[in-house]
Amino acid sequence: MIHHTMIVSFDNPIPASELDQYLKEFEELVMGSGLVESVAARHHIRVPGDDHAPVAVASAIVQLRLADLDALNATFTIPGALDLIKRWQTRHPYKAIWVNHEPLA
Repeated sequence: MIHHTMIVSFDNPIPASELDQYLKEFEELVMGSGLVESVAARHHIRVPGDDHAPVAVASAIVQLRLADLDALNATFTIPGALDLIKRWQTRHPYKAIWVNHEPLA
């Protein structure tokens, strides 16, 4: 089992309803691929210390659970993924950083 944990940071704040829509579309895309066993996503909880973040402030965190590295590698070629990214980048530019890891607990 491997996890792909992604931190998404929109360049500017977006309404919660739009963030929910982004997360929903992302989840539907990856779960529809048959490669991902589960998806968990949550909004970032803002605190005053975020004003001093050295890199960026997250908008949300998304974690995919996959069977193995082959499944993870295949997620980068899911049909429709580039379209989803381009569509959302056009509406609300964002950056993502991720880490691939074994389960934490």
